[in-house]
Amino acid sequence: MDGQNRKDIYPGLEVGIILKKDQRSGNITYGVVKDLLTSSAFHSRGIKVRLEDGQVGRVTEIIED
Repeated sequence: MDGQNRKDIYPGLEVGIILKKDQRSGNITYGVVKDLLTSSAFHSRGIKVRLEDGQVGRVTEIIED
């Protein structure tokens, strides 16, 4: 899954996100979702979330068990 649909993302889910400062380099930061910040059902660049450690970025991948 790529993180473009809000219905696929929920608090407690482990995800990979791209921070604003890493958009050019494409570095992915991994963590656990605390809050969903995008209110629309779909976003072409990924749903924006806040991780439990406070970092904010757009979901690029969902880590599945």
